[in-house]
Amino acid sequence: MKKLSIAILAATIGVTGCADLTPTQRGTATGAGIGAGLGAVLGGATGGGGGTRSTTGALLGGAAGAVIGNVWSSRMESQRRTMEQATRGTGVQVTQTQDNRLKLDIPSDISFDTGRADIKGNFRPILDRFASGLVENPAAQVTIIGHTDSTGGAALNNQLSIDRAASTRNYLASRGVPQQRVYIEGRGEREPIASNDTDAGRARNRRVEIFVAEPQTQAQAPQYQQQPQYQQQPQYQQPPQYQQPQYQQPQYQQPQYQQPQYQQPQYQQPQYQQPQYQQPR
Repeated sequence: MKKLSIAILAATIGVTGCADLTPTQRGTATGAGIGAGLGAVLGGATGGGGGTRSTTGALLGGAAGAVIGNVWSSRMESQRRTMEQATRGTGVQVTQTQDNRLKLDIPSDISFDTGRADIKGNFRPILDRFASGLVENPAAQVTIIGHTDSTGGAALNNQLSIDRAASTRNYLASRGVPQQRVYIEGRGEREPIASNDTDAGRARNRRVEIFVAEPQTQAQAPQYQQQPQYQQQPQYQQPPQYQQPQYQQPQYQQPQYQQPQYQQPQYQQPQYQQPQYQQPR
């Protein structure tokens, strides 16, 4: 189990690091590797079977991972350029991740005040441009993750990070982005990117991360459709010409008269027999 997981992780890192892969292939390969790793873990944890169950889980997870791969389409590239122009000089970082997601890292000085979930005025124009790109790309899915610094308790910070992500989602919805396309998550103070010991560090940790992904499945891969063959128009066949029946006049055959042949009856003269005289006794 452990060896299989390490091998899958190594393969995933190796594949995603290949320079010859296109962004689409890299995103799909990353998804397949992650899916295979999760499948192996779940396969080994759900019962007996040892390596066989883990291997089966890895195969199934790899197939599912291919489905969750992302494609970097021309619309994604266009939105990246638009957001770079819209956020220039604001401190917002716009990048493309290894798994082909567009990432916006928004610092607190333009997003939220300390302990607040209300969107600042400086954040609104950025979200307006961002929403326009999402409306033009209905295939894109959005994930918004809220973060806080360590000020206050963990429970408070967890809820605050969720509220900030929800406020961002609600603002996008008010600009025409359907809420079912936006997933929100709050991670509180668990993922700091700077030290919470200084004001500058805490300001960096109070942030919102927005990810945009355009999922690509193998079933969605463009399939070549054979061009329909041109069927020649059927030739018009002229109906048969009417042929008038020819009248054949019956030929009259004159009966031949056969004159009966007269046969003259032959006369037979009776023979005279003279009576014989007998003398009386």
